[in-house]
Amino acid sequence: MSTRNTQNPFLANFLGHAPDWYKFTIVAFLLINPLVFSMLGGTVAGWLLIAEFIFTLAMALKCYPLLPGGLLAVEAVLIGLTSPDTVYKEVALNLPVLLLLMFMVAGIYFMRGLLLVTFTSLLLEVRSKVLLSLLFSAVAAVLSAFLDALTVTAVIIGVAVGFYAVYHRSASRLAHQAAHDASDDDSLDDKHKQDLEQFRAFLRSLLMHAAVGTALGGVCTMVGEPQNLLIAKVVGWDFAQFFQVMAPVSLPVLIAGLVTCALLEKTGWFGYGATLPPSVRDVLKAHADKERRSRTSRERAGLLVQALAAVILVLGLALHVAEVGFIGLLIIILITSFNGITDEHQIGKAFQEALPFTSLLVVFFAVVAVIHDQHLFAPIIASVLALPEADQPGMFFIANGLLSAISDNVFVATVYISEVKAAFDAGTISREHFEWLAIAINTGTNLPSVMTPNGQAAFLFLLTSAIAPLVRLSYGRMVWMALPYTVVMSVLGWYAVVHWV
Repeated sequence: MSTRNTQNPFLANFLGHAPDWYKFTIVAFLLINPLVFSMLGGTVAGWLLIAEFIFTLAMALKCYPLLPGGLLAVEAVLIGLTSPDTVYKEVALNLPVLLLLMFMVAGIYFMRGLLLVTFTSLLLEVRSKVLLSLLFSAVAAVLSAFLDALTVTAVIIGVAVGFYAVYHRSASRLAHQAAHDASDDDSLDDKHKQDLEQFRAFLRSLLMHAAVGTALGGVCTMVGEPQNLLIAKVVGWDFAQFFQVMAPVSLPVLIAGLVTCALLEKTGWFGYGATLPPSVRDVLKAHADKERRSRTSRERAGLLVQALAAVILVLGLALHVAEVGFIGLLIIILITSFNGITDEHQIGKAFQEALPFTSLLVVFFAVVAVIHDQHLFAPIIASVLALPEADQPGMFFIANGLLSAISDNVFVATVYISEVKAAFDAGTISREHFEWLAIAINTGTNLPSVMTPNGQAAFLFLLTSAIAPLVRLSYGRMVWMALPYTVVMSVLGWYAVVHWV
């Protein structure tokens, strides 16, 4: 436990419950940046800002990155590393991504009843942990191909929180109406604590398999990841074209990822292999049976509406009838209208999960604006474009993968696709080569970036969610559990980009 300065109310209020050493570090960043900019110039100050921003992402469990990252972004504008106009242009360029986050995640919130019933059936009916892990990973991959990875991650998080709360309440011997703190284990006896630790390990493995599954499926389609939509817009691919051009890379990697999932559960390596304790299964089954017996005709009708909305959602995305965010808004309107959800506060709850991350993404775009204005990636891109054409896609995959693993794949993809588009517009590269590089950028930002939580938006979403502290899923543990997937997906993805596209 860190020592806190309770004598200074300003320090106590600054960044809330973050440790004092973290607060002093952020203050040091804010004091150093203007000096570095004035003495060493924009390039050094820009790279320093990126390193500081990555630090805030890595320390997400200490303080939500929107706060310190936002302070750094505001300072970057104030000292002249970028301008409000450039930030606005970046946000405007990425408006489809922001709409997707705001409305699609909220739309899925209203489908949580159907999804919870579906995943509960999977959890209780499938006894084999290997098969269950494969199903979670495969279902997450399929859903991510038609929804976006953030939306699917929100679904998985909601399901996991629901499972955890049901067992924790039962183990705490609380009445259904009693107030319940799922983070407080003091009321549990030793046997329940032991089962809870195994249940945490069980949920951690399923969460990680599902999170990786979102990356496996998310790379396949233009709505799978925020940067996919951005790349598709720049290149001019529709939903079907995007799937077709990515298939030589995405489908072999998907198969390899599922094989890796099965092997990890068989061997128990890297923190996998934990099974569901029988006592926990009994509690969850009893709860599911009780819910099923007490379900009213209105609630059954509500589940039917959610199922029909899911069909409309998939068809709308597949046919690309409108911007993805607008389709999400349609789902909100349909489900709330036909399920009698008319209270403003009920509807508002649906936006609570996504809006903090949406705000954080706007801060990302401010950092992207610094990268653009200071031309930070230009030397790297120029050096890759100076290579023989046949070597460029493989190097773009590696460069995007490494940068995405330490920063965020959304703004890495934004910068790289913008620079490559500029080269195409200038006549430096052909249309065919432009598309090849776009494939390398998309797969490079999607596959190796599972290495760290700050590389994958879905992983960061999971790390900063309510479930992470409950199941003890820290930054370091996520990196360790993702390592085998990182190796398999990166190596095979690079080979496919170079030889099979």
